[in-house]
Amino acid sequence: MAARKQLTRKVALITGGTRGIGLGIARELASSGFDLALVGRRDASLVRSEISNLKSHKTDVFYVQADISYATDRARLLNEIEIHFGRLDVLVNNAGIAPKKRADILEANEKSFDKLLSVNLKGPYFLTQAVANWMIRLHKSNAKFRGCVVNISSVSAILASVNRGDYCISKAGIAMATQLWATRLAEFGIDVYEIRPGVVETDMTAPVKKKYDDLIAGGLTLEKRWGVPADVGRAVAVLARGELTYATGQVLTIDGGLTIQRL
Repeated sequence: MAARKQLTRKVALITGGTRGIGLGIARELASSGFDLALVGRRDASLVRSEISNLKSHKTDVFYVQADISYATDRARLLNEIEIHFGRLDVLVNNAGIAPKKRADILEANEKSFDKLLSVNLKGPYFLTQAVANWMIRLHKSNAKFRGCVVNISSVSAILASVNRGDYCISKAGIAMATQLWATRLAEFGIDVYEIRPGVVETDMTAPVKKKYDDLIAGGLTLEKRWGVPADVGRAVAVLARGELTYATGQVLTIDGGLTIQRL
């Protein structure tokens, strides 16, 4: 077993951190001086370019191939991170999937529902549990330690889309999980936040690009553009750096004004 590093730099774990919103978050945290533990389902050979670019910030980037919907993978990835870094300061629950096929809730099937909820809700919930227990140990050994958990949800937590009910339910669950963990972990100096992105341009939204191009042009958002991963990444960096105080459990909505009620 390799010896643990003795680090003064903070370490952030980002699930789904090598593509889309997760990569945008990784770039912002790397430029903010964090070392990174990134988790994804792809083989390490397929993410070399992304990791190399992140390392240009003089950041230690450690990649673990794992599927957070499996308990064995969650345990293994945290063990590998502890061996490599010896600490963990920030957890960003970003990994998530969209339904393979959008289906009206009158026709949706259980197999798709179970898979999506397992990745989008169960995985982050129990990963947070395991990380929280690690952070509690760190806090008990050093009263100055402050941990941070950031859950990436979606405006779909509050906006109903009847052709992807499973996705909406998973994000609504993440919203409640944020409140639960914030309540439970405050006594240990661990802040928990939710970031709720709107329409963000990623590979996940590529199949509906024309639809949202038209909606944005028609006034869907106050800022007439797509969101980009860096928009979300900058918000996460503010939280990870501890710049938003006395605010645990709160929601940052990064949606260009999409969810403002208008007459």
